Amino acid sequence: MYRYDVIDQEMVQDRAREFRIQVARRLAGEITEDQFKPLRLMNGLYLQLHAYMLRIAVPYGTLNGEKLRRLAHVARTYDKGYGHFTTRTNLQLHWIKLRDVPDILDQLAEVGLHAIQTSGNDIRNITADPHAGATADELDDPRIWAEVMRQWSTFHPEFSFLPRKFKIAVTAAVKDRAAVKVYDIGLAMRRGRNGELGFEVMVGGGLGRTPYLGSTIREFLPTRHLLSYLQAILRVYNRHGRRDNIWKARIKVLVASLGAEEFARQVEAEWEASDKEAVDLPDIELARIRAEFGREFETLAPRSTVFEARRESDPAFARFVRRNVHAHKIPGYAIVDVSLKVPGETPGDMSSEQMELVADLGERFSLDEVRINYEQNLILPHVKLDDLPEVYEALKGAGLATPNMGLISDIIACPGLDYCTLANARAIPVAQHIAERFADIDVAEGIGELKIRISGCINACGHHHVGHIGILGVDKKGEEFYQLTLGGSGAEDATLGQILGPALPANRVTDAVDALVDTFLKVREGEERFLDTFRRVGMAPFKEAVYAEAH
Repeated sequence: MYRYDVIDQEMVQDRAREFRIQVARRLAGEITEDQFKPLRLMNGLYLQLHAYMLRIAVPYGTLNGEKLRRLAHVARTYDKGYGHFTTRTNLQLHWIKLRDVPDILDQLAEVGLHAIQTSGNDIRNITADPHAGATADELDDPRIWAEVMRQWSTFHPEFSFLPRKFKIAVTAAVKDRAAVKVYDIGLAMRRGRNGELGFEVMVGGGLGRTPYLGSTIREFLPTRHLLSYLQAILRVYNRHGRRDNIWKARIKVLVASLGAEEFARQVEAEWEASDKEAVDLPDIELARIRAEFGREFETLAPRSTVFEARRESDPAFARFVRRNVHAHKIPGYAIVDVSLKVPGETPGDMSSEQMELVADLGERFSLDEVRINYEQNLILPHVKLDDLPEVYEALKGAGLATPNMGLISDIIACPGLDYCTLANARAIPVAQHIAERFADIDVAEGIGELKIRISGCINACGHHHVGHIGILGVDKKGEEFYQLTLGGSGAEDATLGQILGPALPANRVTDAVDALVDTFLKVREGEERFLDTFRRVGMAPFKEAVYAEAH
């Protein structure tokens, strides 16, 4: 992973010192909340229903043991002993006292962590494929390019006050594990006809009130021109983006209103007129950054007798391997998913003790690397097959070995009305009830891949638009109701879900999901996924199953 140099380190420490002064002025009553608000938001500090929430950036979702252990310490010392991992691969602390924030930021800065650009109308935390550097199906390590963009975009004077917040995701694999099509800019690495590496550039994706999938504005952009092309996109957005209407300020609205072809034309014209050499990264600097992501793997036998014997003798371990373990590009290694989706618990929450345990496992067994994915789980990306039984036992002992990755209980959920001032309805209890209904892992495996996404409001922090089953909380005269959508996907086959029908009261949601699953199992052909069955048979049988009783 990238290690901050002297300039980076001084930058985050200076920002923490600056904010300490701003907090002192607020606590002394020298500035009002209205005056303080833009200052705190630029430092990732929100005022929610019950307390302040601090959003801590984890660039491209990569941590080492030191960083994760520091997050655990901060959560234990200044919060309630846990943190919440988000779909932006950030960590949120929901019970922060204002007077403690300067000390928190100082302690984060000591290990190269911060909350810079986790809020505000700027370029937010850049995300990447969580299997980067470990999977055989990638053309390059996308975190290298995410780090290039992080260095370029942090405190960029031209793009620090955009019309609205701005999000970028990058992948270099055939399988899209980063949901690049639902970002303001999505970058998917491709290989050109001459073998050169480049990116397919997609712009204008985003969820929320008006969801869109990104439109491809360039089929192939050579990697060497990444920064100058991003500059061109952002300049066109800065020039035309709506600043008079927050609901129409995102770049997705601009692309939709101009049309993707016209937007692309303006970007190309801006790019051609720019001084590319002055913006694009020199080869020597790219090599310096690339070197920070190098990994030395041992030469191992492709098969492990220790691993295979355990898998043969222990059905629970075999199930964990089947659901939570993936092939690694290096023989003898594996990628291990760490589930934060125990049925009945809050999706994405992790205690300080669990963070410390995973930090230890990362240091001992995963080349000191831990990843966060947008599905609110963690990953140990470089585990030897020989070590898998010991890693499994440690995870199981900490309640982190639930073998449900990609199954019905592996639910994405935002904090919802339990915490958020923007929410219309709770998301966490809905997720808990559904997961408990389908807690039987044999039943869940029989259903197969089924991705449920829950948002407590139209801002769609729970990615409900791209859930196989999406659930959106809405307010009806002070009561919590939930609108269901079907057929969404955030993967390489990205689609937006279709509305099932009228919103349901909270007490009918789990039964509705049950009815959808029953219908799926009745009309399923072979080993079809829920998503494939829906695409084949359409909405009608599912709608009938949910609403027949009401008629």
